[in-house]
Amino acid sequence: MRKTKAFQEAVAQTLTELAHQGVTLAPSTVADTIEQHVTTVSERLGIQVRSAWRYFDAKAMADRLAQSLAAYEESSSAKGEPRAPMPPPGNPELALVLAGVPDSLAQTGGDLYAVIINVAVNAWMAGHIHGEDGCTGCDGDRGPAGHDWEMRMRTITEMQPGISKWFDRDAWTDAVNDSGFTVTRR
Repeated sequence: MRKTKAFQEAVAQTLTELAHQGVTLAPSTVADTIEQHVTTVSERLGIQVRSAWRYFDAKAMADRLAQSLAAYEESSSAKGEPRAPMPPPGNPELALVLAGVPDSLAQTGGDLYAVIINVAVNAWMAGHIHGEDGCTGCDGDRGPAGHDWEMRMRTITEMQPGISKWFDRDAWTDAVNDSGFTVTRR
């Protein structure tokens, strides 16, 4: 089903409708949902899948997906689901995580999975460190700066002058390209 023109057009139209509503979902999520929807229509009506496409409406699908996402976000925030602390923009620890990507690509020979794992772990640690002062499970010493977040940020900035360059997408992309790898869309 996924290789048919009808399927590919349905995904493209649904993504366009979602974009008009200001909703961003992964194309794979939209594709999975459409496949499930068309298959269900086909099975319930007892018709072939190719005939079920006449019942597909990209705008209606986008509306349902947007409503579902909004309901999920509302229920999560209403329940007080915890959210990881997010470092403020320009955070030197976040810049260090970004700076590590080109090196990690080079060290792993371009193994994007290993790079993503490395970034995820480092990003989690940076987020955890930023929220550490309010974390009851984070007792103990973090070196000379201890739990003084401001001092840690100053120390990183002093040790790595120009660390903020990693927030510049072009500088980051150049460093990735210099490592001998590129990330391109198919």
